[in-house]
Amino acid sequence: MNPLVVQQGNSPIILGQPHGGTYVPADILVRLNDRGRELTDTDWHIHRLYDGLFADVTVVQAIFHRYVIDANRDPAGGSLYPGQNTTELCPITDFDGLPIWDQPPDAVEIERRRQVFHAPYHAALAAEIARVTARHGLAVVFDCHSIRSTIPFLFLGFLPIFNIGTNGGLTCAPELSDAVAGEVSNPDFSKSKFTAVLNGRFKGGWTTRHYGKPEDHVHAIQLEIAQTAYLETENAPWTYSPGKAAPVREVLRNILSTLDTIARSGDLTGARHA
Repeated sequence: MNPLVVQQGNSPIILGQPHGGTYVPADILVRLNDRGRELTDTDWHIHRLYDGLFADVTVVQAIFHRYVIDANRDPAGGSLYPGQNTTELCPITDFDGLPIWDQPPDAVEIERRRQVFHAPYHAALAAEIARVTARHGLAVVFDCHSIRSTIPFLFLGFLPIFNIGTNGGLTCAPELSDAVAGEVSNPDFSKSKFTAVLNGRFKGGWTTRHYGKPEDHVHAIQLEIAQTAYLETENAPWTYSPGKAAPVREVLRNILSTLDTIARSGDLTGARHA
């Protein structure tokens, strides 16, 4: 199976979707324990949530599951959040801190997965960034994520619905992050009042930090959405709720349209300093 799908568009916006895939090759699946095979830590239905919102965006979508290898982690193995609980390049536990393998991958196996899955995903993303930048003079990578709203192993309390990450303002021009923050809190564009935070618990993963270089005209923003906003419940079978998702999609549609307009204007300043 091809480990990724690329849909090319002519907008300056590129949607990265590293965690929505559920494909686990048979030789890896047999190494997972019963808990791991539940694939609980999927960004459930993230492609459906964004599908059709803005016709001309580019989408780079991983088909493989994050338990195979996490496409939003540093391939060298560095931690995104030193001193905080998180999961690794090839996760050993799930988001609840519980083991997911009967036979955990060793260093040789991790390197094999990096070459087969992680590297092709990022080669495709880098190629689309280069293509879009050549066309528009800049690119905006919008990394699409979702997660359960309560995970004590990772954070206390309830997660806000919209969690915007720019690594403290380093990965994009302030006009872009301000626009996203404005859209998620604008009652004119949503049927519900959504909670939101900028650079809270999730400040942007490796994709956002690696590609977001405003000085090189590549801007990156991560949006982590609490799954309670668009799933029937945050439990198996992780059913998508069109009714709950509708106002979320309305906000996302306006975010992408606004980012496209700002990016096409070309009038962007440098990134903030953390």
